Amino acid sequence: MADINPEGLTILVVGNGGREHALAWALCRSPRVAQVIVAPGNGGTEDTMFSGARLRCAAVGVGDFAALMQLARDNGAAFTVVGPEAPLCDGIVDAFQDAGLRCYGPSASAARLEGSKAFSKAFMARHAIPTAAHASFTDMEAALDYVRTVGHRVVVKASGLAAGKGVLLPETTADAEDAVRQIMGDRAFGAAGDEVVIEEHLVGQEASILAFSDGRSIVPCLAAQDHKRALDGDAGANTGGMGAYAPAPVVTPDMVAEIQRTVLDPTIEGMRAEDAPFVGTLFVGLMITDNGIKVLEYNVRFGDPETQVVLPLLSTDLADILEACMDCELTPDAVQFRPGAAATVVMASGGYPGAYEKGAVIDGTRKASQIDGVTVFHAGTRRQRDDLVTSGGRVLGVTGVADDLATAVARAYEGVARIRFSGAQWRRDIAHRALPTQPKV
Repeated sequence: MADINPEGLTILVVGNGGREHALAWALCRSPRVAQVIVAPGNGGTEDTMFSGARLRCAAVGVGDFAALMQLARDNGAAFTVVGPEAPLCDGIVDAFQDAGLRCYGPSASAARLEGSKAFSKAFMARHAIPTAAHASFTDMEAALDYVRTVGHRVVVKASGLAAGKGVLLPETTADAEDAVRQIMGDRAFGAAGDEVVIEEHLVGQEASILAFSDGRSIVPCLAAQDHKRALDGDAGANTGGMGAYAPAPVVTPDMVAEIQRTVLDPTIEGMRAEDAPFVGTLFVGLMITDNGIKVLEYNVRFGDPETQVVLPLLSTDLADILEACMDCELTPDAVQFRPGAAATVVMASGGYPGAYEKGAVIDGTRKASQIDGVTVFHAGTRRQRDDLVTSGGRVLGVTGVADDLATAVARAYEGVARIRFSGAQWRRDIAHRALPTQPKV
C-alpha cells in the first residue's frame, strides 16, 4: 500500500450509506487525496486505509449544516461531496457556498428536480422531455376522481422526498384509489404525500443513467440497471434497491446518443434557462418502452446501489471530475471507464423493506473482500465494541468486478456466501435480464 501523500487533499463526504462508502472508496483511490472524512459514516468507513489514503468517520449528522461547515474548515477540506437528497433539497450547497466553502452538488433550486415530482414532471413538459402522461394533485378527492376516469393503469407517487419508497404500483382502479388514500389520507410517507403525481404505468425495462454536469455540459456514465423489488423475479414490495449491474446491455450505444440528445442536454439547458443551473450528479431513471425512451424520474445525486457498480468501473480520477464540475470545466474525456462489468448484491435485514431488527452481528466481510475483484460496501452497519453489527434495512452491497458480467455476478455471490448475519436476505437473480442463468446462493 502506498504511503499517504502529506500534501494531498482532504475531502468531506456527507452521508452514511453504501453510496457514501463507494464515493469515499473511489476518492481514496485518487493519488491526489490524502484523507476522506465521512460524516456520519458507518461501520465500513471507520479508520481504515484505501490505496494510500486514510478514511475515517466524524459524528456529525447530515442535517447539521453549521457543524458540517465547521468540520470542513477545521480539517482544511478542499471540498465537500453530498450524498443524500434531503440535505441537497434543504440547501446545503447554498449554505456552504455562502460561507465560502466548496461543495459538490446542486443548489436547492436545482434540487427541485428530485425534491418535487410535480415540479419535475412540469419541467419535462415545458422542455419536451419524453415522459409518461401524468397529472398532479393536492386534493385527495380530485386525485380519486382522476384514477377512476383516466382509462389506463397508473402509478401513484408521493411528490416529495420519501427515501425512495414513495411509489405505489396499483394493479386495478380500486388499488389505485387505495394508493391515493394511503399517501394523501393515511400519510404513509408523511408530508411527502401532501401532493401526489399520478402517471401512466409504462411497460418495458428500466435503466438508470448517472451523469456529471458543470451547469453547461453533461457527461453520462455507463448505464446501470437496478432491482427495486424485494424478491426474486421482480416480486414483492418496492425497496431502495436490492442490487444493480453495469453496463446494462438494454441501453445500446445508439440509445445513449438518443438519451444525450433528448433527455440530458435538454435538462441541463432547461435548468439554465430557468435560472437554476444544475451542477452535480444527475440521476435519470428511464423506461425503455416499445414507444421509445421515457423518463421515470430525476434524482439529483448519486444513485444507490447504482453508484456501487458504476464507480468501480471508472478509470479516471473522481476527484478531478468533481472539481471540473465545480469549476465549469467538464469535458467528455474526463469521464472514462475501464472495459468489463460490475454487479452488486444487496444483503438486507430480515423483514426489509418492512419492520426489521437491528444489532445482529455480521461476520465474514473481510473474507469476502479477499476474493479477487470483490469489494464490500457498507450501508446499514455500525461498530459495537469489537463487533460489526447491523443498523439499517440495506446492510451491505457486495460488488463483483470482472471482464464480463457473468463473472462479475459470480464473484459478487461468492462474496455473499462468505458473509453471515441473523435474518440476512438477498435476491438470487441479480442481472437476470442480461444473463440466462445466475449463480445460486
